Amino acid sequence: MATSDTITGLPEDLQLELEKTARAQGRPVGEVLSEAVSAYLNERSWQNLVDSGRNRAKDLGLTEEDVPRLIAETRSELSR
Repeated sequence: MATSDTITGLPEDLQLELEKTARAQGRPVGEVLSEAVSAYLNERSWQNLVDSGRNRAKDLGLTEEDVPRLIAETRSELSR
């Protein structure tokens, strides 16, 4: 596959590395690219969840020091 056929807008060095990786793995370029994009989107989704939790804790005035107490309270409530 010619480098220019891979994806418009992807820098040439990344296109070449993508093609090299696909060849080394015996996989189509599109499959390697799809896997990379999927991994990136999953990471962003996870990071958004972490950021949301951090913001929620901040809004509630919670700190790391509160965590053991909150866990103990929750476990106590669940065991009733």
